[in-house]
Amino acid sequence: MLGRLCLPNASLFLLLLPCFPAQDGGGNEQSTEVISAWEGDSISITCPMNDSQNQVVMYFKAITQNLNVIYFPKEEPPKINPEFANRTEYSKEGQNLRITLHRLQESDSEIYLCSELVKIDGHHKDLYGKTTIVVVKAIAIPPLTKSSRALEQSPLHANPEPGQSVSITCVLKSSPEDEEFYLLRAHVQPGRILSVSSLNVSEVSLAFGNRLEYSREGNRVVITLHSLQEKDSDNYICAQQVTGSPLLSASGTMLLVKEAEQCGKSSWGLYALLVVVALLFCALVCCALCRVDVKKYFQRKKPNVVYEDMSYNSRRSTLVRSNTYCRGE
Repeated sequence: MLGRLCLPNASLFLLLLPCFPAQDGGGNEQSTEVISAWEGDSISITCPMNDSQNQVVMYFKAITQNLNVIYFPKEEPPKINPEFANRTEYSKEGQNLRITLHRLQESDSEIYLCSELVKIDGHHKDLYGKTTIVVVKAIAIPPLTKSSRALEQSPLHANPEPGQSVSITCVLKSSPEDEEFYLLRAHVQPGRILSVSSLNVSEVSLAFGNRLEYSREGNRVVITLHSLQEKDSDNYICAQQVTGSPLLSASGTMLLVKEAEQCGKSSWGLYALLVVVALLFCALVCCALCRVDVKKYFQRKKPNVVYEDMSYNSRRSTLVRSNTYCRGE
């Protein structure tokens, strides 16, 4: 059985109304990566590269703040944003560009996009590539001025039985109609579980396509996960994309789905097997002891017999008779 995970109050990993089912929009789920990290850590993001002759420039940009982290012209040295200049490294690995961000800050929580500008038939066109959602959490309890940026989320943890449901409540900083919000899964199997755009268009991951529903009322969003399984155990993040600001995130919900049923059945089966073995062993011991006693009871006693050797007397009589007959003749 999975036990309760104890973490500092502010260092919990990040989970992410009348109710209506969420739509499974499919989306571009495979091109989105989710990374959860602590302040001071380092992360690496890989961007696929297009080495075609049409490429003009490649970007690694922060969407919500609308700034270029690194700018890669085709025939010029890369240019790094001053905010990331002293803590950013990059290297080319085959057809990929690897970007490493060091000494992460909470303000680095962002939706990062790998994109490129190409020239086709004399016209420039933006090609959007891989998207990476990064959530950076403070190690210690942040001051009030800093924590005011975070979202409110409850419960802090849940420990349901298999097959049960869990509802997560998230209070956003602005109306969901104005900004996009997410339910992110981070740590065990990172990924985007739910995203709802400002136009109320929702996308649900295939893993929860028919097991997730959400409702909203003003700034309050309630997300319910149904028919939970052991593999759903993870840290979930409720996050909100606000234009011109780092990605907003909540403290998170730790979801641990019990495995009590299988564990109980296997334990009882083991106990039953041990009892049967013990009984059989006792029965064998008893039979062995009883067999020894019965054998002694029924064993025949050997009679005390005195043997007398008559062979010499018999021969003597025979000899006497023979002599007697010889004399008579």
